[in-house]
Amino acid sequence: MLLDFLDKNPADAIYLIGDIIDAWQLRRGWFWPQGHNDVVQALLARAQNGARIFYIPGNHDEVLRNYFGTHFGGVEVMETATHVTADGRRLLITHGDQFDSIVVHAKWLAHVGDRAYGFARWLNIWLNRIKRLWGGQYWSLSNWAKQQVKQAVNFISQYERVLADEARRKGYDGIVCGHIHSACIRRIDGLEYINTGDWVESCTAVVEAMDGSLHLIDWAAEVGSRTEPPPRRFDRRRA
Repeated sequence: MLLDFLDKNPADAIYLIGDIIDAWQLRRGWFWPQGHNDVVQALLARAQNGARIFYIPGNHDEVLRNYFGTHFGGVEVMETATHVTADGRRLLITHGDQFDSIVVHAKWLAHVGDRAYGFARWLNIWLNRIKRLWGGQYWSLSNWAKQQVKQAVNFISQYERVLADEARRKGYDGIVCGHIHSACIRRIDGLEYINTGDWVESCTAVVEAMDGSLHLIDWAAEVGSRTEPPPRRFDRRRA
């Protein structure tokens, strides 16, 4: 789905806002299918064709933080970046884990949470396989849980406000981040907060139009609208 998105959305600049490579998972067991190589090759091809690609590592690929200022095949590794929209707004771009107290002060708990999230993803796969048998649309278990569990809702709200305050303190008009896998675009006390979501479950990205406006793209919904599942046929002889 990410390859499909890249194919249909040309851009002069692409920001990879961390957790692109899950080094935590790779330490537990090597997993690198051909699809991962395809994504890397697609991004490198974009760089060779003139697009600027900025890689802001996150906590899962924090090993790349040892290479700030380095170029890999035209991909620039940076701690943070500044993006100026076509209409002149300055946006701070960061992964955002440095504002997560659990990641900063209790990394072991972050790893426990990662295991729990991995189990939720596994369960989500099987739930959606069952839904597809009946022609159902894709549904994210973890996104649903984040909206239902009060502590998660409170954490997300607090996280968003902290990042917005950081952007305001540094004189930006808005902030673009990832980390918490909760995609949204909204204003917080006059400042724009943008979270790109992820390509693990929600398959979301934020794109800038030619006039400078920002849009949250749900690519799973986009693909679903192009390829509606055929109606399920029932064998009348078994009715």
